[in-house]
Amino acid sequence: MRQLAFVGLIAAALAAATPALAQNAGQIIQVRRGASCAGCNLFQADLSSRELGGLNLSRARLRQADLSLTVMNRASFAGADLRDVNAYGGVFGGANFAGADLTNATFVGTYLEGARFQGANLHGANFSGAEMDRATGLSQAQLNQACGDQATLLPRGLRIPACR
Repeated sequence: MRQLAFVGLIAAALAAATPALAQNAGQIIQVRRGASCAGCNLFQADLSSRELGGLNLSRARLRQADLSLTVMNRASFAGADLRDVNAYGGVFGGANFAGADLTNATFVGTYLEGARFQGANLHGANFSGAEMDRATGLSQAQLNQACGDQATLLPRGLRIPACR
């Protein structure tokens, strides 16, 4: 019985010592300097107000990152985790969001002309005031999961529910 309790204590101590999926500070610094970092852990990274065009951040974990007022034209976020991202006022012309998870992301006032959204999860994403009338890969089913307002520019024939 004592041995079981001891083994349990050791297992609990090891679990506590194992880092959770926290951000990788070195990878964040690398991206802030303009380097691509596919598959990196950029959880809660502050990349706001930077010019970082053309980066490859495919499959990266950017959950809860701050991309507000960032210029990331032609960046690839294919398959990336962008849940709860704040991209307010950002510029993402020609960016690739194919297969990305944008659940509850904020793209208010964001420029998304030419961005690609094939297979992206837009559940709860806010596109109020976003310019995305030349975005590709958007379906009505995707947009039904997101929200916007009268200022949201969408490709012809598509509409988006109003945010509440």
